[in-house]
Formats: sequence, structure tokens, C-alpha cells
Amino acid sequence: MSKVTEVVEALAAPIFQELDMELVDIEYVKEGKNWFLRVYIDKDTGVDIEDCGLVSERLSEKLDEMDPIPHNYFLEVSSPGAERPLKKEKDFEKAIGKNVFIKTYEPIDGKKSFEGTLLEFTGNHLIVEIKIKTRKKSIEIPYEKVANARLAVIFS
Repeated sequence: MSKVTEVVEALAAPIFQELDMELVDIEYVKEGKNWFLRVYIDKDTGVDIEDCGLVSERLSEKLDEMDPIPHNYFLEVSSPGAERPLKKEKDFEKAIGKNVFIKTYEPIDGKKSFEGTLLEFTGNHLIVEIKIKTRKKSIEIPYEKVANARLAVIFS
């Protein structure tokens, strides 16, 4: 599966550069009998349906030309949404000062999930300020222990 996503990423890179968009993530998954190639895109001003359609059209042409996937699949292009995943170091750097939700591979201070404000990211660790009842506490999370992370929406 990862080989497909790598090939698609290489094919898509010039498209994203030309359109001044960011490739957030690529998933290639089987659901039931069907395969799905999901491409998540973003740009500074946000993406809309026209952006998704344009990327879908251009990427579809490239995929038809190169034919890197040997069987039928559905191509889906969309925004990563308000709770976009944080996968790459640059994602964490852009998320500093924002509310995040992080799950770790092993417990830190007896917990494996944390929600709070990302205060710092050094490449080796993250510092997240969490709220415990009425007080705030900073937790240091080693980057290699992050299982998954995403932006988190706060409902007031």
C-alpha cells in the first residue's frame, strides 16, 4: 500500500506546486470490495469544492497516463477538515499555539491521550499545555512516542 501512496505523491507533487496547494495526506485503503485512493489537500486560504475538482481532474489524468494502480479504485480528493491530522514535522510547527489532540504509544504520566495547546515543537519533543480542572500543566511528549495527532476543535 505504501508504494502506491509514494508513487501517487510523486505524480501529484508538480500539480500541487503549480496550484500553490499543500498535499496533506494520501490514503490507499480497501473498504469492503472497493479500493479508495484518498488525497487530502489544503492551502492558506482553505480549499473549496472547485479546488478539489481541479486537483481530482489533473491527478486523474496523470494516474490514467502512468497507470500505477493495477485494479479499479475510487479517487477522492478533499480537505482534511477542521481536525486535520498532524503527520509531518512541518504540520506540528504550523500547529504551535493551536489546540491539539495527541495519542501516544505508551503512557506518559499515566496517560496515553492528551488534549491542549501545543506550546512548543523541537523535532525531538512536543510541549502541550493541558488543563486539569482549574489548573494548567505542561506535558513534554517525546516525538517518537506520538502514535497519532490532529488539530482539535474547541466547542465553547
